Amino acid sequence: MAAATRFGGTAGFGRRPAVVVVDLIRGFTDPACPLGTDLDAEVAATRTLLDAARAGGVPVFFTTVTYDAEGERQAAVFLRKVPALRELRPGSPWVELDQRLGRRDDEPLLVKSFASAFWRTDLGPRLAWHDSLVVCGASTSGCVRATVVDALQHGLVPIVPREAVGDRWPDAHAQSLHDMGQKYADVLPLSGVLDGLREAARAVHEAG
Repeated sequence: MAAATRFGGTAGFGRRPAVVVVDLIRGFTDPACPLGTDLDAEVAATRTLLDAARAGGVPVFFTTVTYDAEGERQAAVFLRKVPALRELRPGSPWVELDQRLGRRDDEPLLVKSFASAFWRTDLGPRLAWHDSLVVCGASTSGCVRATVVDALQHGLVPIVPREAVGDRWPDAHAQSLHDMGQKYADVLPLSGVLDGLREAARAVHEAG
């Protein structure tokens, strides 16, 4: 059997999906911030996906990144590696979600200091009933990829919509999508993820 045929299988969408939007905060979506880049297209694609999830009753979670004194102590090595992260202070406008996402009051906002949305948050227990997780956000090669790997390790099928993840570096974005698709996640076009959300919502409705 050729090595290429041993990778890149399809895990399947699942019947009880949830959505997590990783770090689409102003510090990452506004090029005026040292950490920011142009993610307008990715934000728009994510909003389209969120509208579909909300319409189907699929739970939505968001993450932001902040560094208070305790966060700086815990993430000291990370901050040495990426000093620009010190811009993400509690109360700073840079840690606010991009308003174009239209977060609702009943959609949890998880605060983290490391790459994965699971690390030192309660996302794992919140997803105990679910079998798949749609991962949107930034950056593809960093926090999105870390969240995808942890989702898999929590027994969830990670689903990555191509148009709804972005990165500062196109090469890292492309390579990370390929790598996740080969080993960790089902990487799908946005249209395919929207179809999967609608089908899951229909199955829940029919079962209920």
